[in-house]
Amino acid sequence: MTTTSKLDDPDRLRAWWWHRQGLDGSLAGASAADVLIRSGWARSVAGAGPYLTLFSRAGLSREAIDKSVADLTIHELPSARGCTYVMPSQDFALGLSVGESFAEAPLRVARSLGVTDAEIETLCQAVTAAVSSTPMEPDAIRAATGKASRSLGEAGKKKGVTTTLPLALGLLQARGDIRRVPVNGRLDQQRYAYVRWVPNPLAVQPFEPGRALTELARRYFRWIGPATVREFQAFAGIGVKASQAAVAPLDLQVIANGDDRLLLPEDVEAFHSFRPPTKPQYALVSSLDTLLLARRDISSIIDTKDLERQVQGERGLLKLGAIAELPDHAILDRGRLIGLWEFDTETESIVWATFGERNAALDRIVRKTGEFVRNDLGDARSFSLDTPKSRASRIAWLRSQSTA
Repeated sequence: MTTTSKLDDPDRLRAWWWHRQGLDGSLAGASAADVLIRSGWARSVAGAGPYLTLFSRAGLSREAIDKSVADLTIHELPSARGCTYVMPSQDFALGLSVGESFAEAPLRVARSLGVTDAEIETLCQAVTAAVSSTPMEPDAIRAATGKASRSLGEAGKKKGVTTTLPLALGLLQARGDIRRVPVNGRLDQQRYAYVRWVPNPLAVQPFEPGRALTELARRYFRWIGPATVREFQAFAGIGVKASQAAVAPLDLQVIANGDDRLLLPEDVEAFHSFRPPTKPQYALVSSLDTLLLARRDISSIIDTKDLERQVQGERGLLKLGAIAELPDHAILDRGRLIGLWEFDTETESIVWATFGERNAALDRIVRKTGEFVRNDLGDARSFSLDTPKSRASRIAWLRSQSTA
């Protein structure tokens, strides 16, 4: 393949990511599953991220998203790097396959507390026998399995493993034998029940480990390419050799001489012929949006003039160009970071600040997103431990910047 000289147009690169992520309006009205197929799995940590992903791209309501969860066209699963993602049904088996090895990590801690593998397997069998198609919460499962599970005492509490039941539930989820469902049907909470998964996705569509990683790499570069192999390695949570072996069958192409970012062969022509929109296109997205999180390279979506800007973090001011994850949700224009936002539950409104001038078009997007959060979600926390109190200082800082 013939490449151009080193790519020196960051605006075009950012706009391409924006386009591939479907934030340019091309996914308006799409189903939740179709959005996740196109833009990638939505990171799920009991926050508003999955809802914001689907609203910012397709304008979907919480009711429509929750129905997709209930209908099992999308689902939250443990997957790559041991993280949980909301993904489309066509990827359930793949998601479980690339995450299965990470389910072993809590067992290593448990073994140090005297828990044996045989004990956990016996408990897994008891849980499988107890759980049916009717959702059961952990207390009901514990009661149904009797003495098969046990407390690990103060020693376990200190290591974050209080009983053996969560170990079995985690293993059975990773194996596709059971799945957890939100008790109230919502993705932005942390209370779950469990049901048997019939048929088990891994039985229907088994993956060899190497092929699973290659299929993950194929999706990754489709979602967020051009990207580097190192960025994929970090996303997948695997080693250097495993990541190189995973991408080898894909015949990835460099985007330009001297640039280590790569694309799938079928995307090269479209990338080089792509021209960014000339007019602003705005979106308010989660701080864990795939556009921001998949490559963990915040500096690449920031204009050079904004890299030295300071933003309020949990413990003081941070230099924008030196952070891996944003402290607040993001305001984007054609893939470029132009501001930050949070939801203030006291005023039931979005508090936001931009790096440039405000205009009517941006005001409309902020207002529209604010109505979605207020009416559909009630809050826009980033993760389970994010509370109005924990973000109060950042909201105050954003408010001071917006009125400065």
